[in-house]
Amino acid sequence: MPDLANSEIENTAHDLAHDAREWRAHVDRGGWRRFFLALFGLGLSLLMALYATALREAGNYMLGAAIAFFSLLLAGFVALKIVPRLVRRTALERWMIRIEYEFTREGAVYIVIILVIGVAALNTGNNLLFIVLASLLAGILVSGVLSRLVLESLELKMALPDHLFAGRPMVARLTLVNLKYVFPSFSITVAARPPKRARRKNASAQPPPRQILDQPVYVPYLPHRASVSQRVEIVFPRRGRYTQDGFRVSTKFPFGLLRKAHEVATRQEVLVLPSVQPQEEFAQILPSVGSQIESHSKGHGHDLYAIRDYQESDAARHVDWKASAKAQALKVREFTREDERRFTVVFDRHISDASPATLAQFEKAVSLCACLTWHFYEGDAQMKFLTEDFATAMSPAAEIVYPALERLAVIEPEVSASSPVKPFWAQMAQDSEGFWILFTGRSRGSIPTGEWSSTHFVFMGELSASPLEVGS
Repeated sequence: MPDLANSEIENTAHDLAHDAREWRAHVDRGGWRRFFLALFGLGLSLLMALYATALREAGNYMLGAAIAFFSLLLAGFVALKIVPRLVRRTALERWMIRIEYEFTREGAVYIVIILVIGVAALNTGNNLLFIVLASLLAGILVSGVLSRLVLESLELKMALPDHLFAGRPMVARLTLVNLKYVFPSFSITVAARPPKRARRKNASAQPPPRQILDQPVYVPYLPHRASVSQRVEIVFPRRGRYTQDGFRVSTKFPFGLLRKAHEVATRQEVLVLPSVQPQEEFAQILPSVGSQIESHSKGHGHDLYAIRDYQESDAARHVDWKASAKAQALKVREFTREDERRFTVVFDRHISDASPATLAQFEKAVSLCACLTWHFYEGDAQMKFLTEDFATAMSPAAEIVYPALERLAVIEPEVSASSPVKPFWAQMAQDSEGFWILFTGRSRGSIPTGEWSSTHFVFMGELSASPLEVGS
């Protein structure tokens, strides 16, 4: 037991020494020297002024006037030379934080009571009413001082997962740190900072920036020199970049008369990937893609693998006529797959117009492309991803899935009358690395017929059709 007590005493002494060293490291010694110099100068000026008053009362006017002049000169020197430097060296934003006040329902009732008692005290001249009025006004003053102490020296940190997907609930960790050495904080609410009001009339039509934290977080008690972490469930409705320029920390402590709020500046930016949850459109596209990939991959082999019954998706060149005549039914030959599970996914971001329907089809195409990319990743396929200004090499899908999804997260449509996808056609003609899947805003009639055998086309203009029809 004595050893345990000694160990606790040593740990406490070590913590106190560490706090003292940290405090000394943050002390502005130059600022404190100027502060005590200014305090000494003003004190000396006050003593000289008092001495000058005593000399004047004693009848020594000349000496009293001279000492009073030097007293005024010393005070002016301190005010003009030392005080401005102290102001520049002082972190005013730490001591003079901006507090916003908002009346609560309880506060409104409290103000009405103050007005009624004030009118009654003035009309009657009753000292008891004046004492009650003074106590009520003192309550407002105490509330303001305590709430300022609660909101001072707070820091916020938000930890998010490495990869965020639109529409998928995820858990973030919000950490609130109290840097005060003595005072704790009570009843704190953390919320996203509201966007600043537009100064111009035409700027008010712009949508507010998308923020990360969409619901308030309540912390009942935060000790001094401590931190509290809370898990917050967040859902990002759309893909893209989300920014958080700061948080709004508010409290109604101690009496609930006013809600006092303070903005904590901390910028954070995250990239939300498109949703990879299979949707109805994806469930309709996948069988068509699979049948065409199967037909394409089997046709590139040379060694006979098996003979099976004919299916509607099989090419006529694979029909085994001898086996069909013998069995009195169509039979096809299957060959070994030399380029199994090798795909090139291409996304053409050009659209014909910027109407709401076309933009909705574009967003649906982005989601379908992300779902397909994730499907190939889960199947351990070899994949390459292409857009007009982004390309990856043919690699295992696990190596390029997140770069591809990050590009899809920020891709924006480009309106043009004719979609310039000719470079894609040139690559497709020269590239034999697997099967191509192209998401495009072009129409069916604009696709060269020679590309239909080695490419699966997903037309954005047909994504809103019911039932869904895609080119294959």
